[in-house]
Amino acid sequence: MDPHRTFDFSGKDVLVVGASRGGIGSAIAAAFKAADARVMITGVESEPVEADRGRHPYVQMDVTDQASIDALKETTPHLDVLVNCAAITARGEEMQPDFFENVVKVNLHGTFRVASAFLQALRQSKGCVINIASMYSAFGSPRNPAYGASKAAVRQLTQSLAIAWADYGIRVNSVSPGFIVTEQSARSRTDPDHVAAVNARTPMGRWGQPEDIAGPVLFLASPAAAFVTGASLHVDGGYSIA
Repeated sequence: MDPHRTFDFSGKDVLVVGASRGGIGSAIAAAFKAADARVMITGVESEPVEADRGRHPYVQMDVTDQASIDALKETTPHLDVLVNCAAITARGEEMQPDFFENVVKVNLHGTFRVASAFLQALRQSKGCVINIASMYSAFGSPRNPAYGASKAAVRQLTQSLAIAWADYGIRVNSVSPGFIVTEQSARSRTDPDHVAAVNARTPMGRWGQPEDIAGPVLFLASPAAAFVTGASLHVDGGYSIA
């Protein structure tokens, strides 16, 4: 039995931003589709990875380009669920000021730009926003300082928007993944000592899979979480508490 059939999103319109390269965004989109939602995905690439081609309507969109965001907004009059997944990182390279700035532009400013653009559509549907933060929002990361700082800001932005938009009936929450097997983490996974250290510290003894993030996102978007807003749900196998 598909675990995502626990949730029913029949008739709901879902936008997953940053789902073109497989990984977490792709898994979230697939989970919503399995729960009968109408799903659209975006990415900065001209088309998604081969596995996702044709699975969902796809729009090329750069979250740092307001015109690109506005163009999608104009063609998306109705929206129930917005999931902000677009993010970049480069382990060991983020002390360079220009790169640091770009990470913050994509991860933080992009999240805010997209959420703000779809505010009116979400007001009409009394919808919800789920931002993908990171466990690094809660502690330091010497090799990913830009990523950690931007994701900490995403977590705080989530709380602020949750308060600001509560009167509109919009819930805003975030999910903070731990170490997940994705293209984004591929470079770090070439270091066997790093992989072993993550496994050793994680109480559940493994790296997460993208599908491990999808279920919590669907929960936060569902009526089961009707009284949950401003929350940050850690999904990291216990790494952040070890």
